Amino acid sequence: MADTDAAPLPDPFDLANLRLPQSFAEGNAVKKLLRTVPVRKPNPQDFVRVHSSPAYRGDFPIIELKDEREDYLVAGPLVAELVGEFKAKTLFTAVNRQGVVFLWPVPLPPAVGRQNEWHRSAREAAELSMEAWTRTKANIPLGAYEMWKAESVMHDPVWPDASFQELIRIAFRERLISSADHPVIRRLRGLA
Repeated sequence: MADTDAAPLPDPFDLANLRLPQSFAEGNAVKKLLRTVPVRKPNPQDFVRVHSSPAYRGDFPIIELKDEREDYLVAGPLVAELVGEFKAKTLFTAVNRQGVVFLWPVPLPPAVGRQNEWHRSAREAAELSMEAWTRTKANIPLGAYEMWKAESVMHDPVWPDASFQELIRIAFRERLISSADHPVIRRLRGLA
């Protein structure tokens, strides 16, 4: 005998059960880990922002290995011993529109003599990027970088929770020269 008083089966497509609740993100207990921080110039197609706080930039001695396209950070006690091997650069904390955080190395102006236009225009681009989304591209015939400022209003950059020291630690974790016996120093001295 059929039960005529049985409740109808619920509709699997009932919109009340399918709509995304307003609080859907609150239960998301996942946090993206920052494990890689590139040290590089901005890509010529990217609009970038530079962190405006002085706490997120600094001047450092950097040894560039051009063939490997790698930068090494020189620890303070070795600076006097390695004069002439490194370049003094400002590392600016930057982010592109895809949220990739990177350190942008820009050479410091010389203490004496004429300033290189590539270095001057790169520094100008980094400083402009503190205020607006900008794009920077090398112009070989000009001998300097050209800059474009985004004309439309873009979202504010999303900065990581990490301190500048943490960003430096991640970026240079395997590229810190803290000993005269470091393989890069041995190579520069013809010992390796």
